[in-house]
Amino acid sequence: MQNAATALNPQDPAELSGEVAQLIVTALNLEMTAEEIALDAPLYGEGLGLDSIDILEVALVVSKRYGFSLRADNDDNVSIFTSLRSLCDHIQANRTS
Repeated sequence: MQNAATALNPQDPAELSGEVAQLIVTALNLEMTAEEIALDAPLYGEGLGLDSIDILEVALVVSKRYGFSLRADNDDNVSIFTSLRSLCDHIQANRTS
């Protein structure tokens, strides 16, 4: 049985970034479309304007969707959540298949 996360083409970063952007929009009820989230725009503070609570919510939905844990005490969180691209890179490297 194959779930939606593993059905993604692992060689297609555009597909993954589109899905992750949609997860962010849906989880946070943003008044924008997934396509409006630029790959390299900052997620936190300036850019998309997420705060620490928003980041925790994104971490929760990403963890559930891709089968690995994003922990609040991870020293790499600043770099993981720098942008949509950095978050997708982290997901690509860590998701379970």
